Amino acid sequence: WHLRNPATTVLALDTGHDRYYGSGVVYRDYFASPNLMFPAVVQLDAPLKQKDYVFGIQSFGVTRAWPLAVFAKRPIINDKIGKRRIVLIGDAATRTVRAYDRMKPKFSFKAHEEPGFLEGLGGKWAITEAALIGPRGEKLPRIAGHVAYWFAWENYRGPKATLYEDR
Repeated sequence: WHLRNPATTVLALDTGHDRYYGSGVVYRDYFASPNLMFPAVVQLDAPLKQKDYVFGIQSFGVTRAWPLAVFAKRPIINDKIGKRRIVLIGDAATRTVRAYDRMKPKFSFKAHEEPGFLEGLGGKWAITEAALIGPRGEKLPRIAGHVAYWFAWENYRGPKATLYEDR
């Protein structure tokens, strides 16, 4: 970096102030608290607590969120966003979710005994960053989404968004 950009500088952690800037330290109290650090509109009758985590997708002309807590009970969720059939693979403990398009062919996925794979039409499907790879080389692409606090997602998307409810 420095060879290509010799005029640049790097932000140092030694700032001369009494605040420790180590990884995860700066916002530790905020993450542990149910309170917000800035003004935001919060619905009093909201289905989730304001700082519950959700995985949100805004795609195919539709917006939908899934509470991360549901992935503790159901790590694989076959669902739809609008008319598009998708599968989500999540881990509530690590706050990670991947979503893949399963519109064509139309089928559902379930857990496979081998980590890194799903059971689906025709057998074992490999989970990769870019796609689900089928036993005959089929590829179902990944769908972009992100993890957010519920209050941020709800304020950003508003009443047009839908929220997954565990059935």
